[in-house]
Order: sequence, then C-alpha cells, then structure tokens
Amino acid sequence: MTSGFADGVGDGAINDGAINDDVVGDAADDDATDGDAIGAEAQAADVGDDADPEEPDGPGVRASLEAILLVADEPVPEVLLAQVLERPRGEIDAALRALAAEYTADGRGFDLREIAGGWRFYTREDCAPLVERFVRDGQEVRLTQAALETLAVIAYRQPVSRARVSAVRGVNCDGVIRTLVLRGLVEDSGTDQETGAILYRTTSYFLERLGMASLDDLPDLAPFLPENIEDIEDNERTRA
Repeated sequence: MTSGFADGVGDGAINDGAINDDVVGDAADDDATDGDAIGAEAQAADVGDDADPEEPDGPGVRASLEAILLVADEPVPEVLLAQVLERPRGEIDAALRALAAEYTADGRGFDLREIAGGWRFYTREDCAPLVERFVRDGQEVRLTQAALETLAVIAYRQPVSRARVSAVRGVNCDGVIRTLVLRGLVEDSGTDQETGAILYRTTSYFLERLGMASLDDLPDLAPFLPENIEDIEDNERTRA
C-alpha cells in the first residue's frame, strides 16, 4: 500500500513536472514569437523612414525635388528649393546628396550635380556620345519644300510681309511662316508704315544653321532670276 501510494505520488510528481516543462516550453515559444514580431515591426519602421512616404497634402521631398529639377534649365540653389518645398535647408541638402548617390550607385544615364551654386540634372559623361548622335541624327528636323521656298523669299526680301511672300510664291504662306517662326528661323521685325502689315526677317539662328556670319554671305541670286524679274516685282507691288 505504502509502496503503491508512493509510486502514485511519484508518478503524479513526474507528470506534473512534465506538464510544467510543457508550460515553460510554450511560454518560451510565445516569447520567441513576440520577439520576432517586435523585430519585424522595427525593421518595417526602418524601411518606412528611408522610403520618403508621401505627405498628407502632396508628394514626398525626393519626388518633389525630382519634379522641380526635371524642368529646370539652370542650376537651382538649395535655398530656393527649401523655400518652394517649405523644408529646412539641411533636409533639402541631405535629400539632394542622397539622390545623387543613388543615381550613381544605380548606374543611371544621368547625374544630379551641384554646380554653379545650385543643383541640376546632367547627362552622364559616358552617355554623352549617344545623346549627341540622337540629337544630331535622330531628331534632325527637315524643312519641307514649301518652307524652304518661303525661307528663301524672306531671306532675300527682308523685311517682308506675308502678303509679299505669298505673292512671290503664288500661294498663301501664313501657315508656313508660322512654322518658320516656331522653328526660330524667322521673327517679327515690326510693321510696314504704309500698310500696317507685320514684317518678317531671318534670325541669328538662321545664320548659325547656314554657317554664315551675316546676310552678306548669301549667294548672289542674279544667275537664278528670270529675265522678266522687273515685271514680276511690279505685279507683286500691285498685289500687296
């Protein structure tokens, strides 16, 4: 009896110990799980700090800087960027340098450089030959025959009105002249005192494109003019 009771107590104690071990093990597992969760939350918080989240009323600082610098045609000072974004200058400086380092590390085709007292995007040096080829060959805009004829009339008759140009060519040239103005080859040079018509002349860009120092370098037209040029000119004056 005594032996059996003792054995029973021993078994109970052993069983209780096993149960206690299980409870301790479960508690340890719970602690480990809680630790993993805390670690994951901390890691997520770190990522969130580096991700430059959007502001409640607009984009983040990095996105804002990229948007502004993308359209800038000259270096933009940090102080101006800080004023526009309403941020401390130190924060803007840090964001700009982080962007510049990121572009370099990623091997982008452009750089963000601090130059001439400001920041601006530039083509990466080793990509410059490709850009030059694209601009020179891929995007070279060729003028139509009508545009070339109109440009020639303006170059030799300037300053000249649209009506006079149309009379020389025999067709309405309003649209072609607008195109030449948009291309920067022709510009407004005032108005005719007698008729009030707008007069047009060629630009310095026109000389640059033709590789001439002045209009005096234009080739002589005499060999290409018809013999009855005086009669044609009289007709032009009558139409104008």
